[in-house]
Amino acid sequence: MNEDYFGEEVAALDDEGGPMYSAEVIGPTVEFLAELAGDGAALELGIGTGRVAVPLARRGVRVHGIDLSEAMVAKLREKPGAEEIGATIGDFATTRVDGTFRLAYLVFNTIMNLTTQDAQVACFENVARHLEQGGYFVIEVMVPDLRRLPPGERYVPFNVSDTHVGIDEYDVANQGLISHHYTNRLDSGPFRYVWPAELDLMARIAGLILRERRADWDRSPFTSESRKHVSVWERAG
Repeated sequence: MNEDYFGEEVAALDDEGGPMYSAEVIGPTVEFLAELAGDGAALELGIGTGRVAVPLARRGVRVHGIDLSEAMVAKLREKPGAEEIGATIGDFATTRVDGTFRLAYLVFNTIMNLTTQDAQVACFENVARHLEQGGYFVIEVMVPDLRRLPPGERYVPFNVSDTHVGIDEYDVANQGLISHHYTNRLDSGPFRYVWPAELDLMARIAGLILRERRADWDRSPFTSESRKHVSVWERAG
């Protein structure tokens, strides 16, 4: 990951709200995570400005976050209730924090910010070291949209509205993509897309077992037509 992609301008935009901050999105997300955390602590990888961490902490879950961007964490610190949330600056694939956790989680495609397979595997291994026995690792991430990629093309639009145009530019040979966002300016960033089965293998390498895979936080069934998934792995044994 590169902090340049998540500096002050991006942090300001991320904190402006929008659909991902709506009650219809945040409510089921927090409910899902709080149920898994129970009376234990939670570790958010890529905590950002606290879109999920702040309402989860309000539910009584002890939350600690890791993020590479000091600008993002500064925005988190401005929010009411953020004083109850710990935050460590670092790369979440390798950064260690004190203690163990009942739950670790990555939301909204953040696993793809790690742009190599080695880094994604390292993330699973880092999570496994932080989880208590029987603890859970949750990832929310898109299913690669290659079925919508016309032959010979590499661009797939994923959102078109009056205020935002989003286009993913796929590099199929290297399993990468660049996500382009057009608002009042162009923002682009590199990602590595990852398949559900590949994530399961990474989990197995780290000693985690798949327990649940859903199409969304509302626990709707995951099918061959699902555009994203929310997956839960457990550290067993």
